[in-house]
Amino acid sequence: MDDEFAKLNRRINPPRVIVDNGACGHATFIQVDSVNKHEILLEIVQVLSDLNLNVTKAYISSDAGWFMDVFYVTDNRGKKITDEETLGYIQKTLETKVYILNSMKSSANLIPSKDHTSTTIELTGNDRPGLLSELSAVLADMGCNVINAEIWTHNARAATVIHITDRSTGHAIEDPDRLSTIKELLFNVMKGDSDFKTPSARMFVSTSRETHTGRRLHQMLLADRDFERHNDKCSMEPHVTVLDCSDRDYTVVTIRCLDRPKLLFDTVCCLTDMEYVVFHGTVITGRLEAYQEYYIRHVDGFPISSEAEQQRVMECLEAAIERRTTQGVELEVITEDRFGVLSEITRIIRENGLSIKRAEIRRNGGKANDRFIVSDVMGNGVVDPKTMEMVQKEIGGLGEEEGCGVKVEGNNSSLSLSTKLPKEKHETRTSFSFGNLFKGRNFHNFNKLIKSCS
Repeated sequence: MDDEFAKLNRRINPPRVIVDNGACGHATFIQVDSVNKHEILLEIVQVLSDLNLNVTKAYISSDAGWFMDVFYVTDNRGKKITDEETLGYIQKTLETKVYILNSMKSSANLIPSKDHTSTTIELTGNDRPGLLSELSAVLADMGCNVINAEIWTHNARAATVIHITDRSTGHAIEDPDRLSTIKELLFNVMKGDSDFKTPSARMFVSTSRETHTGRRLHQMLLADRDFERHNDKCSMEPHVTVLDCSDRDYTVVTIRCLDRPKLLFDTVCCLTDMEYVVFHGTVITGRLEAYQEYYIRHVDGFPISSEAEQQRVMECLEAAIERRTTQGVELEVITEDRFGVLSEITRIIRENGLSIKRAEIRRNGGKANDRFIVSDVMGNGVVDPKTMEMVQKEIGGLGEEEGCGVKVEGNNSSLSLSTKLPKEKHETRTSFSFGNLFKGRNFHNFNKLIKSCS
């Protein structure tokens, strides 16, 4: 009877999404309201994050089985979204996502793979210089083509999600013996020289299902307890407080930190994966700082009941915020996709004494687009310009064809230079760009809040 009533309620009250450029002078207004369900807030924020929309303000409210969330978003230039096709796509995507979630009996972060053409590998272990170089070399030696990958490092731990295909077939690797060999070799790389005092490496291989990569990396590092600090906090780290709100039977979480893209996704993802529900919330960003306030309860309906649990929530939120704020220099390589190119690039980075702190590997339409955040082997974000010049020369080569520009900003000094690219068999052309990586009120009247737009 309860299930049938829920179905009737969804039919009578279908999800409603409003996308409006007239409600605010400097941002696009998005409102989503529907029957409430656990994790639905995260799924909405995930859509906005995947579309590379920056949330400048947000107001969240859910009560009595219904929710209404309001977001003010801009593009990467800080402007409204004016393209009608993009606006329509945002509305359609949100409506579809909310409808599907409300139709499911239970929420799950595992999403069926669209084509089952790749094998997904998940790895966690100790971070060290040259780790991605060693992993990509093993995969190349085993005839595995890396089509997409992402690696995060935080607090001396590393997590990576890699999608591979068989070099000869272009499809997922399904031979159990070959998968077992790949798994053993990669596990040994992740384990390195770890002794019994350090957390062991972990690995998971799947050919049938995949997860949202950002959320999965958060989950992997959370499970690996990267929130446990081994050094003192610095002044640039986020400020998180967790307090009782006994008169309303909530726990209040407040966050103040430097603003950056995907910040809202990271904090909501952390709370959701720790099995807390956000009932009300406010998000406000300024030029540099972001302020977030959440009224939460555990999924069992109770607020946080102990100081130890409050401390753990604070530490986990701080870690979730810090994972994307790695200090370093950004290196982007765009080239024609060919087998083994990732292994070659990461080898050059390693041999020049640089450590990869974060990486995004993408293959699409015959093109390779790889982004790396690099530091020196001691973890310092400022890298010697001569080292960057050497990396550029080794990756680009000394040769005949078209030049490519290289730019380093905020690395103590600015460096601009160019070189010639070698003519290769497949006429592979590579371009590079370096840029410095960005380091890193109570909720009383919801209707009044969403009308304000300053």
